[in-house]
Amino acid sequence: MPSRWDHLFDLKPVTLLEHLVEEVAKLLAQDLQRWPPPVQEVDLDTGGHFAPLFTEPRPRPSPAVYTEALRLTRWELSHETDAYDDYMRHQRYLERGLGPDDRLALLFLSRWLTEQMHGLGEATEGRVKRKHMHECLDRLERKLRLQQPSA
Repeated sequence: MPSRWDHLFDLKPVTLLEHLVEEVAKLLAQDLQRWPPPVQEVDLDTGGHFAPLFTEPRPRPSPAVYTEALRLTRWELSHETDAYDDYMRHQRYLERGLGPDDRLALLFLSRWLTEQMHGLGEATEGRVKRKHMHECLDRLERKLRLQQPSA
């Protein structure tokens, strides 16, 4: 009679890098449950326009803002500057169901996610490559979708 654990022997081993990517996605999903997500400091010279997100009470952005921020982050990591610039210049986020008031949160989340991915690359001394960062963002997006309340 097979035991309930027998299927574990048939599973494909997970590499350390795959495990790391999964754990990072989990941590980021936890961070994104708070609004705004945690930051160490806001540099008023370079990020001062984000100050209202921290100084004024604002509701948590809609799930669509997170989805679009992930899109922008992927473009940023892939150096797809033309796509990023076109999206922002022509306010393509409005076509994706976001409102004009979502722009600040969208830009902040995109920058926050990009910095998280770059920080991961630095912390691992470059062992986490851009393809792994993209996979991490994919996993994060799935986790955020699962956390959304059912309609």
